[in-house]
Formats: sequence, structure tokens, C-alpha cells
Amino acid sequence: MWSAETGSAVGNPLEGHTDSVSSVAYSPNGQYIISGSFNKTIRIWSAETGSAVSKPLEGHIRGVRSVAYSPDGKYIISGSEDKKIRIWNAETGSAVGKPLEGHTDWVWSVAYSPDGQYIISGSEDNTIRIWNAETGSAVGEPLEGHTRGVWSVAYSPDGQYIISGSFDKTIRIWSIETGSAVGRPLEGHTGIVYSVAYSPDGQYIISGSDDNTIRIWNAETGSAFGKPLEGHNRLVASIAHSPDAGHTISGSSDVAIHLYDSFPQIPPRFTSYIEAQWPDKDGWVRDPGGGLLYWVPHDCRAGLHSPALLTIPPTSPVRSVSLHFDEFTFGKSWAQISNTAQP
Repeated sequence: MWSAETGSAVGNPLEGHTDSVSSVAYSPNGQYIISGSFNKTIRIWSAETGSAVSKPLEGHIRGVRSVAYSPDGKYIISGSEDKKIRIWNAETGSAVGKPLEGHTDWVWSVAYSPDGQYIISGSEDNTIRIWNAETGSAVGEPLEGHTRGVWSVAYSPDGQYIISGSFDKTIRIWSIETGSAVGRPLEGHTGIVYSVAYSPDGQYIISGSDDNTIRIWNAETGSAFGKPLEGHNRLVASIAHSPDAGHTISGSSDVAIHLYDSFPQIPPRFTSYIEAQWPDKDGWVRDPGGGLLYWVPHDCRAGLHSPALLTIPPTSPVRSVSLHFDEFTFGKSWAQISNTAQP
């Protein structure tokens, strides 16, 4: 575990697996960490203490390649080299139902849909499969189009699309409704695509590759956004967005983790942040230059829980600020508001 603010390690490494750790994930509430290993097991760890919680989850007969939590945190899924997906009770560690079978080769990646009703899996058999999370039965036909194994799969935040990264060096977008590919493959990487993810707002896709770079794509048009993010000197095996979409984190076989500004090529829209202070004696909140921003009624000032702040990040292409005037008292000018507003 690492501090996202300082980049320093937090506590000691979590030790217990007897072979390489292939996949890790946080529980939705942030209290636990799960890990999948080539030693055929899944482990659950306390994020606070770093200690193992319960015994290893055993059942796979080959290495575990991917693990994920259900959105409600009640279940864990795992994909394995034994060609199967297993569902586990996150509280008891026991297997739920029978393994999900259908892939004819290693399962590289698994993920839950945002509503928790479905599971997707990507395999060395070049396909993506969709499964009913409750019954474990396959939903529809496998998604076909990649010419080599599918290493990484992910759902869009709204659950309407799936993205996949492949050994064929491309990323594909799939429609959940039709089960067909959307548009042409996203091409640009010159190596295997090891990891794909959506930005939290669903507007962008990021991908990490064997060509040592990370690429950002417009999720709607499929076009590359800006130049590739560089810095690693070996393959990029894992990537993720920060929850606010402002940063991209990557792990590489060069044994380094890099943190990037997700949109470094965006020209600043605004020259600076607009930082307001506490209301003055008359109730006005002002910007650093003394300009009026808004007025706070007298009976609301005591309950103001923090200094007012209006922030417009200069590097963000997707941020916007809106003011709702449904219950506002306002007039044709600031002066008029000042004259009519009574403490």
C-alpha cells in the first residue's frame, strides 16, 4: 500500500502468497484488499492492519489471474488459468455455486457490471463472455472480434458498454444491448494491450501496453487523445484512474509505479483557481481581487461549515461549474442585490 499524497509506502508489504501476485483490488468500502496469485489462491487482507483475514480462498487448480469485488462488497470473483471463473462469499470465504465454465483457454480478466447483476470475462480463447452473476449462466453468445487473447476487460460506468484490451494490440468497445462491436478497433499501440479502464465519468478510456506507454482515447469517437504518456521503460501491466479522473496511475515490469496528470495536453481554460474567503461583516464572499462572488444570509453564516471555495481546475477538459438559482435572491446588478438583501 502506498500513500497517494506522498508516494511513500504505508506499513509493511502484505505477505503470505507463495508465488507471484497477479491481481489486487479494494473492497467498495475500502476496508479490505483482495489478491490473486499464481499459487492458485485468493487472499483477503485488512486494509487498516495489513493482516490476512481468514484462510486463503482455495478451489482453483491453476494460477489466479484476476480478482474483483462485487459493487455491494458481498462477493469476490476470480478468473484462472484453469479456464474457470469462481464466485466467493466475501464474508465467509466459501465458494458460491459451481464454477462458471465456457472459456476454452485461460481466463485473463474478470469484472462486475456496475449494478452487480453481470460478470464479464476475457480469455486467451480470443473472446469475452457475459455471465448472470446470480445464476452463473452465460448470457448471449461470446463477444468475438479480437484475433488474439483478451487480456483485460472493463465495464463503462453506466454499464452500457464493455471495453477489452488484447494481445492483438487493439482495444475494442462493445455494446451491451446488441452484443456487437461499436465502431472500429482502437489502434495505436505497437505492443500487447495489457490493461484498459474507463474514466469515472465515462468520457475517456485509458490503456497500458507492451510498448511501454499509456494512451488516452475518446470513448465516444474512439480517437486517440493527445500524445501517449511515457515514462516507463518496460511494459505497462496495470492502469487505473483516480476517482476524480484527474490522475492516471500505472504499474510496470520496470518495478515502478507512475502517477500522471490524465490530461497534460489540455491548454488551460482559466488562468487560476478562484478561491473565496469567509463572508465579510456584510455577508459578502469575495474573490482574491476583492470582487463580489455571492452573499450569505445572516442566519446561514454561523452554520457555514468551511471557507467558501470555487475551484476551476485549469487542466480539466470535463469539469464544469453550475449555479442553481431556484431559491436565489438576485436582481439586475450586484448593487441591487446588496441594497435589497437584509441581514
